[in-house]
Amino acid sequence: MPGIVLVGAQWGDEGKGKATDLIGTKVDYVARFNGGNNAGHTVVVGDESYALHLLPSGIISPNATPVIGNGVVVDPEVLFQEIDGLEERGIDCSRLLVSESAQVIAPYHRTIDKVTERFAGKKKIGTTGRGIGPAYADKINRVGIRVSDLFDEEVLRDKVESALHQKNQILVKLYNRRAVDVDATVEELLALGERLKPYAANTSLVLNQALDEGKTVLFEGGQATMLDIDHGTYPFVTSSNPTAGGACTGTGVGPTKIDRVIGVSKAYVTRVGEGPFPTELFDEWGEWLRAQGHEYGVTTGRPRRCGWFDAVVNRYATQVNGLTDIVLTKLDVLTGLEEIPICVAYDVDGVRYDDMPTDQRAFAAAKPIYETMPGWTEDISQVHRFEDLPATCQAYVKRLEELSGCRISAIGTGPQRDHIIEVHSLLD
Repeated sequence: MPGIVLVGAQWGDEGKGKATDLIGTKVDYVARFNGGNNAGHTVVVGDESYALHLLPSGIISPNATPVIGNGVVVDPEVLFQEIDGLEERGIDCSRLLVSESAQVIAPYHRTIDKVTERFAGKKKIGTTGRGIGPAYADKINRVGIRVSDLFDEEVLRDKVESALHQKNQILVKLYNRRAVDVDATVEELLALGERLKPYAANTSLVLNQALDEGKTVLFEGGQATMLDIDHGTYPFVTSSNPTAGGACTGTGVGPTKIDRVIGVSKAYVTRVGEGPFPTELFDEWGEWLRAQGHEYGVTTGRPRRCGWFDAVVNRYATQVNGLTDIVLTKLDVLTGLEEIPICVAYDVDGVRYDDMPTDQRAFAAAKPIYETMPGWTEDISQVHRFEDLPATCQAYVKRLEELSGCRISAIGTGPQRDHIIEVHSLLD
């Protein structure tokens, strides 16, 4: 049975939660491999809607073991809030495993994040202020706190003192803020560690043994390809690797155990936060897409920037992730349009780009080159076979598949769990 990686193929919010839940009902483990509670997944089950931020989407599936891998930065306080909220609604979270090697978001990470973003002014990145970037920075600077450190007061105190020695100087002397108290921080983290301990595990060993036993593991990425720290629209990116390669480093599972890489794309594009976005719409059509698609951030509540489908971005996502399949979501949102534009290339100062510019200045100046296709008016939410979609709708999907360079294996036709068409099996 396979190791399957699921990633966002655009700027996030593509509907990975729904895709993960679809596959997660048929797999044994669902492992989150990057990011923190800056991610947001909405999973709809019947009349119930679940907004997840840090927990893997597979937590909703009673048959899957949810895993938070070592590549994730964990805010224990947020984790427990999310667990408590789900358990109040009857969802069993006792199966959750959290990597002992995952980095911990401490209270001072949130403070640093908010202060530095505020002082950045016009050069702000558009972070969620949840301490994600500072926690990853401490990881790279080798002064980070791991989950296992929360169970040893001596080790924890030493790490907190080392981290705050510099951070308090910055907070007090540069930002005119109050210094963070070491004792209070250690006490708070130790208390959180007590509750976290039953979930802690050597998740790399668990996942490798599961794959060796023939079980199926789904690796779930937070954020998306265009927000990757290495391959995204730098510097307007997240602090981790949500591309497929991050699944290996973020869980401790080798690349030879990955059998399939599934990218999730909306039938149009959205983005939250700052940064270039070639197909962004500033007119009534942008407002129309936002209203029709209910495009507001799960984590932040911010209105999402909306634009037409960008095939250049999807070709790039196919390339850097090695996509084998695409799950196309929110196709139903486009119902009612007479014509639907598709960005097939960019114009940068009179030069045509069919592929992603490596120069970020060029990408920021890119103007979309569109082709248009006829739309449809029929309700497609109850359609369960590709052949039963309106002919113009089928043509639109086939054109996106051709332009993306990857087969479209599943299509989301509405918000409910069963509003989906499986064109090809995602597990064969």
